[in-house]
Amino acid sequence: MKQDHATAKAYAKAVFSLAKERNAADAVATDLGRVVELLEQDAELRRFFALPWVAGPAKRQAAVEIGTRLELSPLGRDFLALVAAHGRAAQLPGIAAAYRDLADEALGRVRARVRTVLPLTAQERSTLTSRLHRTLGGNEIVLDEEVDPSLLGGFVAESGSVVVDGSLDGQLARLRQRLVTG
Repeated sequence: MKQDHATAKAYAKAVFSLAKERNAADAVATDLGRVVELLEQDAELRRFFALPWVAGPAKRQAAVEIGTRLELSPLGRDFLALVAAHGRAAQLPGIAAAYRDLADEALGRVRARVRTVLPLTAQERSTLTSRLHRTLGGNEIVLDEEVDPSLLGGFVAESGSVVVDGSLDGQLARLRQRLVTG
């Protein structure tokens, strides 16, 4: 598993370096996201790329066709073909995540996963982004929003090892702890 992570990181670094040279970093990030989404939705396609008896050139040709149909950038299409030909299609989600981390770091972006009981309004998103900017720093805060009906209300934001718990669940837990400890 550790080797898979290292391999994914190596592929991500290589394509990120090329994408920066060609001023295509955002396009490749979008391409990788679209391919990962397709693979998550299509179990038959995942199986095809995982079959050990399908030759690398056949996987490469299939990847080129997929890249063309998805209208990926030339670098995105070529990278997908390379990954498929080397039998690494199963690692695309890890490669995409490592690529996103490299792009975020290069641009000074900080990504925060935010769970709320209801989707955020534009005003709530703006207020939360401002507060997280003060807490987390960075040039830009990117919210990865997730609706979590198990929350009673409020939000929970996570970025790396930092957790900002503004949920009712968290407030009740803190109140309970204060009452227990006196």
